[in-house]
Amino acid sequence: MTYTIGHIASIVNGNFLQSCSDDPIEHLLLDSRRLIFPATSLFFALRGPRRDGGMYLEELYRRGVRNFVVMDPPGAQQDGAPGPRQDPAGPKQDPPGPLKFPGSNIIRVPDTLVALQRLAACHRAQFSIPVIAITGSNGKTIVKEWLNELLEPDYSILRSPKSYNSQTGVPLSVWQLQPVHTLAIFEAGISRRREMERLEAILKPTIGIFTNIGEAHSEGFSSLAEKAAEKLKLFDGADVLICSGEYRPLAVKYHPRIFSWGKEENNDIWVHTLENLGSATKVGIKTHSLSGEFILPFTDPASIENAMHGVAACLWLNVPPEKIAVRVGQLAPIAMRLELKSGINHCSIINDSYSADLSSLGIALDFLSQQHQHRKRTVILSDFLETGRPAPELYGEIGRALQQRNVNRLIAIGEQISAQAKVIGEWFSGEQVYLPSVAAFRQDIHRLHFRDETILLKGARVFEFEEIDRLLSEQIHQTILEIDLDAMAGNLRAYRQLLQPSTRLMAMVKAFAYGSGSFEIANLLQFHGVDYLGVAYADEGMALRKGGIRMPIIIMNTGNTGFDSLVQYNLEPVIYSFPLLRSLEKWLKRQGIAAFPIHIELDTGMSRLGFAADEWEELLQVLPAAPLKVQSVFSHFAASEEAQQDAFSQHQAAAYLEMAGRMEKTLGYPFIKHLANSAAIVRMPQWQLDMVRLGIGLYGVDSAGTQQLDLQEVSTLKTTIAQIKHLHDGDTIGYNRNGIAGRGTVIATVRIGYADGYSRNLGNGAGKMWVKGRLAPTIGSISMDLTMIDITGIPDVGEGDEVVVFGKELSVSQLAAWAQTIPYEILTGVSQRVKRIYFE
Repeated sequence: MTYTIGHIASIVNGNFLQSCSDDPIEHLLLDSRRLIFPATSLFFALRGPRRDGGMYLEELYRRGVRNFVVMDPPGAQQDGAPGPRQDPAGPKQDPPGPLKFPGSNIIRVPDTLVALQRLAACHRAQFSIPVIAITGSNGKTIVKEWLNELLEPDYSILRSPKSYNSQTGVPLSVWQLQPVHTLAIFEAGISRRREMERLEAILKPTIGIFTNIGEAHSEGFSSLAEKAAEKLKLFDGADVLICSGEYRPLAVKYHPRIFSWGKEENNDIWVHTLENLGSATKVGIKTHSLSGEFILPFTDPASIENAMHGVAACLWLNVPPEKIAVRVGQLAPIAMRLELKSGINHCSIINDSYSADLSSLGIALDFLSQQHQHRKRTVILSDFLETGRPAPELYGEIGRALQQRNVNRLIAIGEQISAQAKVIGEWFSGEQVYLPSVAAFRQDIHRLHFRDETILLKGARVFEFEEIDRLLSEQIHQTILEIDLDAMAGNLRAYRQLLQPSTRLMAMVKAFAYGSGSFEIANLLQFHGVDYLGVAYADEGMALRKGGIRMPIIIMNTGNTGFDSLVQYNLEPVIYSFPLLRSLEKWLKRQGIAAFPIHIELDTGMSRLGFAADEWEELLQVLPAAPLKVQSVFSHFAASEEAQQDAFSQHQAAAYLEMAGRMEKTLGYPFIKHLANSAAIVRMPQWQLDMVRLGIGLYGVDSAGTQQLDLQEVSTLKTTIAQIKHLHDGDTIGYNRNGIAGRGTVIATVRIGYADGYSRNLGNGAGKMWVKGRLAPTIGSISMDLTMIDITGIPDVGEGDEVVVFGKELSVSQLAAWAQTIPYEILTGVSQRVKRIYFE
């Protein structure tokens, strides 16, 4: 289905600011960082509270984009300029003027988001196929993916990629509909009133699935009932609404046709049997016309609920029960994340091997392009199955995507993709290796020579790329630190919402990014447009530069030697004393360097680093003559998180502002002023100034304790059980016999100790770990590599089971309290021998 830019202008009722050619449009682009196909992309310059897409027009034009939808003419001030004329007869051409971007087409609309949604709604209207829409608080993506597996043999399915369920994600998903598709499955999520009506107008679902209602994104609603009512608006025009019997009384108020399942006989699908078989669940069902039973390969309530939504949808679509029974028995847990971890021979591994389709490939390639730690990029792909598209067309698009993302090597596994080697080679110029199977890969792994590269694994589940992941992953010990990059991005957004549009943001990644890693975190922050990175020492900054980080880096604790490294790696030092200032000045003069960028730290009461108040007058005399360019002047609040210290904080701010003002007048040019740390961003918005420094808050710890922000802890420290022992009354445990067993005591030895960062203060019951949904206290002293925990009374615990040291179930703040310290120390204390796994 082909659209031209002129057709699109008519659909969105926009005016051409300039029109040069009626270009064909295949791809919609909202984010300049995700550009793959410039010649056929249409960029919508969306406007948010802090970013205006119009800022990126020039960059995109430079990169080959020639079609744009904007709210203001390129280069215009965003100060309420009037929108374009509207005319039912179609788009108008604004009066001619000089072309801002020669050869490009620019459409002006009052609201670019509305225009995007209008275009998607028009595209959806071209199809009369069944459309399943899924909403609810939890389980949307799992239900969507399992439905795809259950119905894939009977339909050519389009499903929304990953969790594309927002006001922008839904239009992008719908745009992918093609005539080859016979069924579409979309998910839809909202966070405030009136959003669902807009998504309903785009999706026009014929079948609705309502999963459940919970607390997520409740801040925009007065009650859960109000949120449920808002979500159910998605199904206003649907033929049927599928839900569990729990929600039937609520659903019947909003929809005339309910198809429910549940344990009560009044449901359309009566689930009369739920029998736990140990590792599976036997389910018996009965409807008005049939009865049957099947085995679900799950026992947890959430998986059973998600699978039953799929069973209900299949029955509504008249899939025979015997086919449903076979297919649900083959369902497997969905890996709902993309992982980044260390690999063999200094490689980095990105594992996204639970599915293979074009939508998720684009997301995975975006993530690959964010990684700059290695110059070489390798992609390992399997056959792309059941896409419904002609193979030459499908694999040609894959070849183009690989070429656009500057992939160096493709390793293709499978008969279908191997048969399209010539097609891929027409678009992709990198090295290509074609193998028939994973077994062949295993046999040839040494010939493939993996070293110093980033490797993306992307394969259909039937190819079992887990074997490739195991072969390429670095095998360290079984204690791991998982870092949720989505949570970190969410925390960044939460703080940004508190800032004025003009306020810049500096992210602190010192101390190995608070224990979370260095360039992996910096890559994420660079991708999300943070203005500065802050590290403690020059070697940290050098490591980031070697890892491909290009953004400005401030060295907070500069030494008085090694200035050549600052110049070589383009690092900006903080100057906090006269000896350091004189050493740098002397070195710069010897090198003939003028106007070297520095940052000045003032001590206003922290009594740590910085020019003290009695040195300020001399500083004003020395700085103007030095071969330096002052980039910023800052100070540190000593106690911004404590309300009882607010008077002292005000004193610090007043002293800082007075001196910064004098310094700016003396130097004769402006510089960045910054005071606020994570706590001050929340508690003292009046001191945002030109920039803020975000540290521990980025990692999900609310140091101010205000609970004003919906922060998510980023890190989860996990280990496993090495051995379980059943002890006798009086048996001693650990070094110095500090632990004493009682009658029937059962202990588990877990693979973590003080060498991994688990404090000895947490021994002898002071600390606890999360095992099988219960807290298990430590028993005995903490050893270097091992810790014993008391699992008496906790059922079904086995050797090899996972144990959470801190994370979602057990916060790092709670662990810090048990250890009589602060979350900073816990996070930064996690040893670098603990393997880091990053996911989103």
